[in-house]
Amino acid sequence: MALIRSLVHLLVMAVTVIPYTLAILLVRVLGGSPAARYRVARAWLALCVDSARWLLGIRTHIMGMEHLPQDPKQGVVLLVKHQSTYETFLMPAIMPHPLAYVFKKELLRIPFFGWSIGSLDMIHIDRKHGSRAFHKVVEQGKRLLAQGTWVIMFPEGTRVARGQAGEYKSGATRLAIMAGVPVVPIAVTSARCWPRKALVKHPGVVEVSIGKPIPTTGRKHEELMAEVETWIESEMRRLDPEAYPAA
Repeated sequence: MALIRSLVHLLVMAVTVIPYTLAILLVRVLGGSPAARYRVARAWLALCVDSARWLLGIRTHIMGMEHLPQDPKQGVVLLVKHQSTYETFLMPAIMPHPLAYVFKKELLRIPFFGWSIGSLDMIHIDRKHGSRAFHKVVEQGKRLLAQGTWVIMFPEGTRVARGQAGEYKSGATRLAIMAGVPVVPIAVTSARCWPRKALVKHPGVVEVSIGKPIPTTGRKHEELMAEVETWIESEMRRLDPEAYPAA
């Protein structure tokens, strides 16, 4: 039954992404603003999250929303634990501000989905270009943050298995320091229900814990990322102790 439900949910996402993508492209052709295009994309992502609740029994419990900046002009870099695709859908659906992802350009090649994100005001990079890619992140990231858009990054760079920690890279904290904005660490236990690269998903509760903003003024990027990593990994152990038996 779990397999059937998972396949139905996958089919729902595959079918619904087409009209939403066409709507985004139409808004763009008609001269609609990036904000208007983002609202359409956010609606589809929220549909994916809602359908996961209806079809798969995946619910979310969110803590710490009060920690998010209240000033609409305040930029912030969100640093999120990355265990599955679920949080990439969830974050725009729950956040009160527009988000801009930093993502690899290969995603642009995915039919419809890639065309959608390519039409949004986000940051796509070629990881092979190293320093040039980071320069693009800083240039576009500072612009987006200055206009109040929140930049979201996964500091581990890729999805990691439940109970595991990837290598936390300091590019996100470097951006935040250079832009003069705080960082907000976020722990997400998505792999409990939606394992990395898994076809079959399972019902349950995904815990989302939003930490307090960490100021970046006068900080060094490596020790700031170490603080972020310590908070996220400690919070993961608190939220999902079964995944960390040694703890």
